[in-house]
Amino acid sequence: MSRTVNSERLFTESDCEILRDLIWKVADFCGVKVVTYAILSNHFHVLVRVPKKAFVPDEEVVRRYASLYPTPSQRRPEYLPVIEQHVREQSPQAEAWLVKQRNQMGDLSEYMKLLKQRFTGIFNVLHDRHGTLWSERFKSVLVEDGRALHTMAVYIDLNPVRAGLVSDPKDYRFCGYAEAVAGSKLAQQGLCTVTEEHTWEEAASSYRQSLFGRAGKPSRKGERISAEVVDRVFKENGKLPHHVVLTCRIRYFTNGAVLGSRNFVAQELAKLKKKYGRVRALEPMMLPPITDWGPIMLLRRCRAGICPA
Repeated sequence: MSRTVNSERLFTESDCEILRDLIWKVADFCGVKVVTYAILSNHFHVLVRVPKKAFVPDEEVVRRYASLYPTPSQRRPEYLPVIEQHVREQSPQAEAWLVKQRNQMGDLSEYMKLLKQRFTGIFNVLHDRHGTLWSERFKSVLVEDGRALHTMAVYIDLNPVRAGLVSDPKDYRFCGYAEAVAGSKLAQQGLCTVTEEHTWEEAASSYRQSLFGRAGKPSRKGERISAEVVDRVFKENGKLPHHVVLTCRIRYFTNGAVLGSRNFVAQELAKLKKKYGRVRALEPMMLPPITDWGPIMLLRRCRAGICPA
């Protein structure tokens, strides 16, 4: 997740369209798989799978580059036919260029860096501005496959509902679920990995039920949770339906470090301790019993919480 400077609502629909296009193009270049995303006027979420590092053949590097940079620019003056010729000839210049491109592939940080830099450059030109666009480095959460991944995907696709922009995310153009419903094969493939279904026809129904409960209908305005209701549920240790809770802004999903089963969280914490020594700012915890989260636990940073949409 990344937010604009001072959380200013800067993005128009045209800007969101450009960012959506870049999310997919940069993912193709970096070799990561987009599961789902949501773009609002002052921030965006993107859920991606990052495969293990693997060697990318020369021809594939050139293809990815050509897709992301089809024409030369001031920042990227390399002319594609010249690059292709150097690669065919295996020149020293080609080797250095290939190493530079491969270093940006198969890495989440490089994906987000490139995505944000590319969008900032385009946005600044279009709006006659200069300087930084983003408030800080992106926030990331490591998510385990299964229930945790499913919950995170639903949480992201419900962003426009929490913001009060729509009552049904299929009606919001700039989220993965809406793009999948509109027929995008890439968006459909991403959500199929969430539901573990083989086809979108199979996945569409089960994922929609996750968004809105068993009825699979848009939530009514009256179902939005007030701060008083959330506070009362916490105090009384009561529970609310899972899909209703996810229409709240849950900081555990953005301020946490790892989300998954007890064993998964413990394994990741052990890796961090081995790499960095004592990790004071992180500790495993259960999600609050406001709903039936299932076997999901959190490796949290110091600050986390839940608040109404």
